[in-house]
Amino acid sequence: MNDQFLSEAVAVMKSAECVHDQLAVEDALNSMAARISRDLEDKNPIVICVMNGGLVPAGLLLTKLAFPLKVDYLHATRYREGTSGKELIWQRSPAQPLNGQHVLIIDDILDEGHTLAAIIDYCQAQAPASLQTAVLAKKEHERGVRPPLEYIGLKVPDKYVFGCGMDYKGYWRNLPGIYAVS
Repeated sequence: MNDQFLSEAVAVMKSAECVHDQLAVEDALNSMAARISRDLEDKNPIVICVMNGGLVPAGLLLTKLAFPLKVDYLHATRYREGTSGKELIWQRSPAQPLNGQHVLIIDDILDEGHTLAAIIDYCQAQAPASLQTAVLAKKEHERGVRPPLEYIGLKVPDKYVFGCGMDYKGYWRNLPGIYAVS
């Protein structure tokens, strides 16, 4: 099965369209970091990375935040290396208590919003002092739910996109730009 996905992923990349190159991603992360710094630099926040997709954007963004913060992660997924969402599976909750804390959630993309909405509900139930969300990319469509987003890096077309944390059947999260399947 992995060999099939690997050859398919290689073929998809050969015909993919670059939606945002590395420079555009870097500019978006710099802009997000400036806004996050302005809003949270004196709050001692807990920054929560949503695995696996949020790993790359969070890693890149964290190096641009020059103030004290704590880092944690959670793992909630609907895709499980597929190209469409299913039932939400919680694989790990944050280890840090969120009660009374300022919390920033970082994820790769807002598509239909079901996963992020569930994560927000989970975190809100912990009674944080504040809760904000950041995504590297927001897909341009009106389907699904629209959870609140304080920080959006880039808008992407309503196509299947990958790179910068977003995957194609488990592959290409490591790309420095964002690509769309042709």
